[in-house]
Amino acid sequence: MSHPVTRDDHSRPAPPTAERLWDAVIAGDERAAVDTVVAALDDGADPEELLLDVIGAVQQRIGLAWADNTISVAQEHAATAINERVVASLAGRLPRPQLDRGRVTVACVDGEWHALPARLLTEVLTLRGFRVDYLGAQVPTPHLITHLHRTSPDVVALSGSIPTRLPVAHATITACQSAGIPVMVGGAAFGPEGRYARLLGAQAWAPDARAAADRLAAGPLPRPQAAHQPIDDLPHLADQEYTMVSRSSAALVRAVLAGLEERVPAMRDYTDLQRQHTAEDLAHIVDFLATALYVGEAELFTGFLTWTAGILSARGVPAVSLLPALDLLAGELKDFPRATALLSAAQDELRATVT
Repeated sequence: MSHPVTRDDHSRPAPPTAERLWDAVIAGDERAAVDTVVAALDDGADPEELLLDVIGAVQQRIGLAWADNTISVAQEHAATAINERVVASLAGRLPRPQLDRGRVTVACVDGEWHALPARLLTEVLTLRGFRVDYLGAQVPTPHLITHLHRTSPDVVALSGSIPTRLPVAHATITACQSAGIPVMVGGAAFGPEGRYARLLGAQAWAPDARAAADRLAAGPLPRPQAAHQPIDDLPHLADQEYTMVSRSSAALVRAVLAGLEERVPAMRDYTDLQRQHTAEDLAHIVDFLATALYVGEAELFTGFLTWTAGILSARGVPAVSLLPALDLLAGELKDFPRATALLSAAQDELRATVT
């Protein structure tokens, strides 16, 4: 199980180059993919449009195809890897303007492996005349802060697509601000319209690379408040529910897995691999529950569960199978009022959706 993929219902029809790139990456043909984009550049295509409206659009389509179960995990990984190499090939051929619009550090949240959006932002900002330090995927916060002290950028652009990394993102945002550097964030992890970006105290949020570049080109971000503390953003964390649930996640998974075997006798005949996959799915549920407790937002958890129901249904697994797991988890967390309220809301949402 991965993470929710955002659908853009207002997207424009894919240009012909994007269709050719899609065909190439789905076929696993790296040479054809590179040739498609390079030929478009040689024919006068706008470099930024190639990056965002061709490569970026195809990458989003790859994620949606995986979610709909029309391509496999292996195909999704291969297609993503090809797209990354297409960007690398294209980058060497892009015009390099004078880099005089400020310095930006682009990095992914620690634990975030989906680096392509950050790489696309890097290339777009460079085209716009920014000097960019691209640090890549899953950057540990201490390493990022060391880099900031050494380079003194004007802003950090932090990318995250996995909502369960929001607590880490919050710590990273705060650490950057403590070093005096404002933070812009982007990616699906930060919620619809950037709701979690504001909650976690980022100076700015952008829905995509083009909007991020536009915002940075418009002028400097406000400097961080010197007296700001993380608890100012999330006072509800004083109840310790997030801490207790996150620290006991492994024990919760074991307890729910054992309870499911009692409730669903067929699970006793599961293979080791089936048990492993079930445990991994339960761990994702607990992680999203903990993250919803962290940000204090029921929608983060209920949205994940309804998305998961769709993923299961696309793969021929009855989505109602989630309900016993949520019921058992609620029993384990009966002394945690915010957690049980989140689980109850998720159960209600699922029943309305899948029954």
